[in-house]
Amino acid sequence: MPSFLRPVVPLALLALLAVPLGAQAAPPEAATEHVKARLVSSQAAVAPGQRFTVALEQDIKAHWHTYWLNPGDSGQATTITWSGAEAGPIQWPAPSVQAIGPIVNYGYEGRPALLVELTVPADAKPGGRFQPGAEVRWLVCKDVCIPEQVSLGLDLPVAAEAKAGPDAAQIEEWRAAIPKPAPFAVQARPAPQGVQLSGPTAGVSKAYFFAETWGAVAHSAPQALKAEAGGWTLDIPAGDEPVPAGKPLAGVITLTTPAGPQAWTIAVAMPAGAGKGPGPADLNAPTAEVVPPAAPQSDLGLLPALALALLGGLILNLMPCVFPVLSIKALALVNKGDHKAEGLAYTAGVLASFAVLAGVLIALRAGGQQVGWGFQFHSPVFVLVVAYLLFLVGLSLSGLFAVGGSFTGVGSALASRQGLAGSFFTGVLAAVVATPCTAPFMGAALAFALAQPAAVLLAVFLALGLGLALPFLILAFWPAAQRWLPRPGAWMDKFKQALAFPMYAAVVWLLWVLAQQTGPDGVALALIGLVLIAFGLWWRHSSGASLVGTGAAVAGVVLALGLSAWIKPVAADVTVAGESATEAYSAARLAELRAQNKPVFVNMTASWCISCLVNERVALSRPEVKAAFAQAGIAYLKGDWTREDPAITAVLKAHGRSGVPLYLYYAPGAAEAQVLPQILTPGLVIEAVSPPTAPRSST
Repeated sequence: MPSFLRPVVPLALLALLAVPLGAQAAPPEAATEHVKARLVSSQAAVAPGQRFTVALEQDIKAHWHTYWLNPGDSGQATTITWSGAEAGPIQWPAPSVQAIGPIVNYGYEGRPALLVELTVPADAKPGGRFQPGAEVRWLVCKDVCIPEQVSLGLDLPVAAEAKAGPDAAQIEEWRAAIPKPAPFAVQARPAPQGVQLSGPTAGVSKAYFFAETWGAVAHSAPQALKAEAGGWTLDIPAGDEPVPAGKPLAGVITLTTPAGPQAWTIAVAMPAGAGKGPGPADLNAPTAEVVPPAAPQSDLGLLPALALALLGGLILNLMPCVFPVLSIKALALVNKGDHKAEGLAYTAGVLASFAVLAGVLIALRAGGQQVGWGFQFHSPVFVLVVAYLLFLVGLSLSGLFAVGGSFTGVGSALASRQGLAGSFFTGVLAAVVATPCTAPFMGAALAFALAQPAAVLLAVFLALGLGLALPFLILAFWPAAQRWLPRPGAWMDKFKQALAFPMYAAVVWLLWVLAQQTGPDGVALALIGLVLIAFGLWWRHSSGASLVGTGAAVAGVVLALGLSAWIKPVAADVTVAGESATEAYSAARLAELRAQNKPVFVNMTASWCISCLVNERVALSRPEVKAAFAQAGIAYLKGDWTREDPAITAVLKAHGRSGVPLYLYYAPGAAEAQVLPQILTPGLVIEAVSPPTAPRSST
């Protein structure tokens, strides 16, 4: 093993070991910005094979709310993914109506408690520990909606006999709030707009039915109560997906009587002849809280996800963000030397970087953050550091100083070690600059990975890194492929110097991204930093790499990095410069346009996403595409994810994406959006937005 890789191995092993240890040591309580969550056990000690109750208590910030099993017109139900124990379904307390304008959601405020029955493994040994873990995700909303996540766990002793805990009484109090089956018969009759429910309870002053499944009822439509001495009837308009005749209409009925509020679960067969009520399209209107429906859980599976990640990483080599760095590596492989060692060192650099990226994602996710691919470019400081890094690479290629080994070195032991270190560094650099780009097949794999446990997420990211490194790994180990490489010669030094200019161009692009995030002040600080770096390295170069010159170079880099402390994000501009036909995306504006039955094209993008910028230049900004939009009367909404935006993150997640770009087309009257590929052509866009009867473009 190359000596420079030896320190990496134990660190990587420790990182892998930390994943399961972190899950076992998860605390019973955790807090996000808006919700405090804790697991409460009914038992102080558990017995092998015992079934007992655990509560997830949420302490929700005032004026915010989370969601029920059926969130209503918008939203997302809380989910709990258990590890280390067999778990039953969530037992939900009765929800309340969360009405915002014409939108009606079902959820909770205050301190709701969701109950779950856990079963201790039958082979648990008395004297051991029972340590179930829970990954809890919820959507919390006020005038905006924010997806949050925490990792919780319990640590209970296993004994021959179970022992009730100090919170057993509290658990029973929460259990009393869980609706029980109604002790009376409920009848269902057809009604012109839906179904009519009736029951024998007397003195009912208020009633409301919460359907368990989305679309069974029109959530936003009023439910008309008629109370009589002998009971009550409730007219419930049907929703967009009414229950077929003969199938059960299940949910919770809440009744207010002189004895107080009551909540019961009911399930009645839907009668034949029930009418179709007004759906959301009749009631939709702009509001501050319009959330896309939750994305279904991915059934992709681990092996297909690994295959797609490998293929996506392979294609990533062809993307514009990675290609300049790969030219440097190709130049290194032209030299005589140990191609196998070069290829392994490069692969190690790529995999180490993707492992670190996965580790950061795991840590942020455990802290309740909702992040995706390219998330680090939301940080202006990260953008600045990458700009400095690429600037240093460019200066090195221009001959101002050397990084790693010589491109034309002769193979002494020292030069060999330096060459491998250079290959490792090139792999790291390739991984860093790859993250602003996406490639086909990556989206499905990354969306699957971000919803999985830490070990699966890490495996998918390593498969993506292996795909990125695969071409050079093949060149290194396949002698026949090495014959395709050109012979070394004097041309190599000129080509090496020419490669500096794509690096400088990348620096210009990153400064443009920084301008979107921090304004002109941030760009001015970055330019001062570049001058400091260039001056320090010039001094080192002119002094013959003396101790003073080296100190000046180091000081220049340190001072440049120190300027990042003054880098501050600025408020996002609500306009889109230079595109008068484009509006800034908002859920409210999208709902308003759809309610008007207008076609809408949504472009979720970011300044640091090179794939997004390329698509806009080669497809969306083309005259023929603009003409097609104008002819069809399409409203064009652009969502800017340059700075992290929870509303855009929610849209990405709802469509199974972990990052930008995302292109959606809502045809007039369509219930769902058409999702376009991540790589666009003019013809593809025109075909997607053209009516079925219109002639297709052959562009």
